[in-house]
Amino acid sequence: MRIELSPVSRDEKEILRNLLEKYQYEFSQFEHTDVNTLGLYGYNWLDCYWTEKNRWAFFIRVEEKLAGFVMINDYLEARKDGDFTIAEFFVMHKYRRLGVGKYAAKAVFDRFPGKWELKRHPKNIASVRFWDSIISEYTGGKYELVRSYPEFPYPDGTFGDIFFFET
Repeated sequence: MRIELSPVSRDEKEILRNLLEKYQYEFSQFEHTDVNTLGLYGYNWLDCYWTEKNRWAFFIRVEEKLAGFVMINDYLEARKDGDFTIAEFFVMHKYRRLGVGKYAAKAVFDRFPGKWELKRHPKNIASVRFWDSIISEYTGGKYELVRSYPEFPYPDGTFGDIFFFET
């Protein structure tokens, strides 16, 4: 199985917007968010990925087919001495549990060496297991995990867990 990350071009922004809707629909079960009057969740920062520096968006492709996306930036929520955070990470159901997400996460960490911060919703059990495994394996167990980080709750009021690690 050939897995690759490809940068999202400005011409592909609408494709990413469409995938973001699927991602946000799935994530709404944890955040309890609603759609807007157009029936969409929307993503306020999408345009910023082409108008601001230090934002990167990649499609995850399997055998050249869209399988998800990963969005990275340097807008850290918890500590200001880091370099990068994963803003959004999504692998479509068909491609889960096949190593696609693992490949994509490790490829991103390899591509952007530095200090990372990664926030996860503790009610998203699949995400909790995924990031526990990936970050532990990638760092050889050298990371810090702060559970229920008090300063940055999700829209549902749940405090996120935040990993701190270096690549």
